Amino acid sequence: MTAPLFDTVCFVGIGLINSSIARAVRQEGLARRLVTLDTSAKARQTALELGVADAASDDPAAVVPGADLVIIGTPVGAVETVARTIGPHLSAGAIVSDVGSVKIAVIRDVTPYLPEGVHFVPGHPIAGTEHSGPESGFADLFRGRWCILTPLPGTDGPAIEKVTALWTAMGSMIEVMDPSHHDQVLAITSHLPHLIAYTIVGTANDLQGHLQQEVIKFSASGFRDFTRIAASDPIMWRDIFLSNKDAVLEVIQRFTEDLTALQRAIRWGEGEVLEKRFTETRAIRRAIVDARQA
Repeated sequence: MTAPLFDTVCFVGIGLINSSIARAVRQEGLARRLVTLDTSAKARQTALELGVADAASDDPAAVVPGADLVIIGTPVGAVETVARTIGPHLSAGAIVSDVGSVKIAVIRDVTPYLPEGVHFVPGHPIAGTEHSGPESGFADLFRGRWCILTPLPGTDGPAIEKVTALWTAMGSMIEVMDPSHHDQVLAITSHLPHLIAYTIVGTANDLQGHLQQEVIKFSASGFRDFTRIAASDPIMWRDIFLSNKDAVLEVIQRFTEDLTALQRAIRWGEGEVLEKRFTETRAIRRAIVDARQA
């Protein structure tokens, strides 16, 4: 029988992503023991009842020592507090990783609190749903999806290899990327779409009386897709926008300029401009389908 990759995995925060990792780790036999650190008594109890944790506590001294892999799955804005809290309890040789959608801010907030001999391999699985909480996770969430790793130069090679092996065993494809580049890419592919969704659904929410009711009643597929995105965890997305504000503001500016150009084309009846733009964007959709990321 093949030995598991890790002896003990500690999940800091047991929401959608970390509970899905726990299920996949359990399913694939990638660790001997799973523990969780979470401030929510309800989340801890749910994790124990679902079997995604063998032990759960709000005390880092009870679950962090002895863990050879610690995965931070809290909102990005809480990462510094988490790192400061768990730092003194990390075992020598342990690997710390995360699942945050922003990397520069996470690296900045975690690195100062890691003891000598503890290895940091930041990660970001490009997977998720609009649901949250440990009951929302499922083992196949990462299958066929990308996981981006953003280790800094000089990071321990075997630690990177073990984190890579973990995500590969859970069905993910791996890309190693510079953290700054990651934040720029995700500002376009993830952060801006969420901001647009929140804005559009917010606009509908601000409509008065019967018009708002009819928008809900007669929602077409496009609006329904926006409401799904806009149902995502508000605290998590608040932190993402504030933590990646430079890249997000840059892409908002570019989007605003493009939107103004389309507005002008509609005003002046420039059908050929609209058709050209819509034809170009269809090609992006086909490329996503061909890459099996649809």
